[in-house]
Amino acid sequence: MPSGKRGRFAEGTPLLEAARQLGVHVESVCGGRGICGRCQIEVQEGKFAKHGITSSNDHITPFGGNEIRYAEKRDLKPGRRLSCTARVLGDLVIDIPQDTVVNAQVVRKDSDGRVIARNPAIQMCYVEVEEPDMHKPLGDLDRMLIALETDWGIGRPVIDAHILPGIQKVLRQGEWKVTLAIHHDADGERPHLIAVYPGLKNEAYGIACDIGSTTIAMHLSSLLSGRTLASAGTSNPQIRFGEDLMSRVSYVMMNPEGREGMTIAVREAINGLIDKVCAEGGIVRTDILDSVFVGNPIMHHLFLGIDPTELGGAPFALAVSGAVALKSSEIGIHLNTGARTYMLPCIAGHVGADAAAATLTEGPHRQDEMMLLVDVGTNAEIVLGNRTRTVAASSPTGPAFEGAEISCGQRAAPGAIERIRIDPETLEPRYRVIGIEQWSDEPGFEEMAKSVGVTGVCGSGIIEIIAEMYLAGIISEDGVINGALAARSRRVIATGRTWSYLLKDGEPRLTISQTDVRAIQLAKAALYAGIKLLMDKQGIDHVDRIGLAGAFGSFIDPKYALVLGLVPDCDLDKVKAVGNAAGTGARMALLNRDHRREIEDTVTRIEKIETALEPKFQEHFVYAMALPNKVDAFPKLAEVVKLPERSVDTDAADGIDPGAGRRRGGRRRG
Repeated sequence: MPSGKRGRFAEGTPLLEAARQLGVHVESVCGGRGICGRCQIEVQEGKFAKHGITSSNDHITPFGGNEIRYAEKRDLKPGRRLSCTARVLGDLVIDIPQDTVVNAQVVRKDSDGRVIARNPAIQMCYVEVEEPDMHKPLGDLDRMLIALETDWGIGRPVIDAHILPGIQKVLRQGEWKVTLAIHHDADGERPHLIAVYPGLKNEAYGIACDIGSTTIAMHLSSLLSGRTLASAGTSNPQIRFGEDLMSRVSYVMMNPEGREGMTIAVREAINGLIDKVCAEGGIVRTDILDSVFVGNPIMHHLFLGIDPTELGGAPFALAVSGAVALKSSEIGIHLNTGARTYMLPCIAGHVGADAAAATLTEGPHRQDEMMLLVDVGTNAEIVLGNRTRTVAASSPTGPAFEGAEISCGQRAAPGAIERIRIDPETLEPRYRVIGIEQWSDEPGFEEMAKSVGVTGVCGSGIIEIIAEMYLAGIISEDGVINGALAARSRRVIATGRTWSYLLKDGEPRLTISQTDVRAIQLAKAALYAGIKLLMDKQGIDHVDRIGLAGAFGSFIDPKYALVLGLVPDCDLDKVKAVGNAAGTGARMALLNRDHRREIEDTVTRIEKIETALEPKFQEHFVYAMALPNKVDAFPKLAEVVKLPERSVDTDAADGIDPGAGRRRGGRRRG
């Protein structure tokens, strides 16, 4: 337990060996010598009708010398046994605790905290090496490798060159007892000896990193326990070269040295994050032996030092689409000298390794329901499918959802409005600001606002205010602000030949203009049109489940995503923010190499749809300009939200430029 796997074994079989034969991962660094303590188990006593057996501590060998010594020197909780020493004598139900950490550290779980089955590419192997003998002139390294094969069954590993100069010193420092770090990713490949430590080295670490165009997020995990020790994030310094992806590609095109500058910038930021998570986790960076990175195709290429120019125009060719495995030192990431780096495969020219990681996390390819997975950003990545068929595409939403094209828009930071409600009778707003607990109409807000400020509206707030303006009747389904309402509310104000909604007076004065509404319409229409193309390919008219991924997706209220028409109609309780699914997918690939093989195989079977080449994109785009949509009904949303009466006119929305969809779908990729 908890895997539920069972089998029959000869009397006297070590429990550790039984677990391994069943494919249950039980950690052991010391090779069954009873000194690392990582293979602890518990015997569950009693009758188990489900299994038809009676389990008892009498069905396991008594405490042995190794366990007694370990219990005296370290902490072995009551009821715990070492599976490398304890042997089977009869029927048993065995529980593998999830908290067996020898050197327990303070754990921060800024990741999603899910338990990931462990099968890392790094294996720590403790060996005791025969000392030199005048009559046996075999080299120190050769005797160590003999011990490795004898104790662990690992023969003929590739030896990293940096190990050779220090091998004799390490062996003598450890008094001929050493721990070897073996990197073995894919079956069929020779394992690599990447580090040697004197004595028993009872821990190893890895990092999982999601390189976003706006932010970079990193998690430090124990490769042996699977726990996340620290998480940290920082702004992507490439922003100074361009706000969105295509502006960075343009920068490279216009500045030959631009690619190198952006590569150096992102690697320096990552090395800075490594320092931060190591400090918080209480380790040194040389203890990090493995790393996994994900990112959209342009971030992926720039991180690897590849010119992304080809991604700037059709056919959006990737330099490399498959998984990449190399030494961390080869790309300027400073970890242990022998540390490795793995990058997940990209799905298509604008559907990257981050989308592959999110797919690995949420697993549409592992379920029967039709699941839509959307990472909302400047270039939305969309995956739709189930275990039968999965399709993917990208859609050029632009930076409006991040505030770049909104008059009062800003990034999510203290002072940004993130939640908004509008009274449909008075048209008066109330809002919540990042950094302030109270809503704007609650006691204490004004006092807090003096220190924090109210400076703009972030992405989640922009979605909510447009949706609330629609629900309150301030804007029509075609996105036109109703100037007639100025007669009964000071909030509707004239702005030249159009109208605006006054969200906040004073300094700064925050308004939502007709141009702002159009920017959101264009962005959401591009996303919805991309989704509809994938639904067309699947031959479906609804989806069963929706996952909103990414930092932005995590803060979108599902109800308002539907009111706006950002995604198709769906049961509200099946529309979920799935957090940084890309970062979680990176952690899964870090802690279990089987997940690497899974996503490598899955990516080859995902069908890629290029929205720019699809003739129906324009039609879907025009209909999606309306709120929530001009032709698609939202009956499930209507069950929980009172929607305004829909117009009977199914022509293109008034004031919409019919060429807008073609231009955005065909050329713009930012």
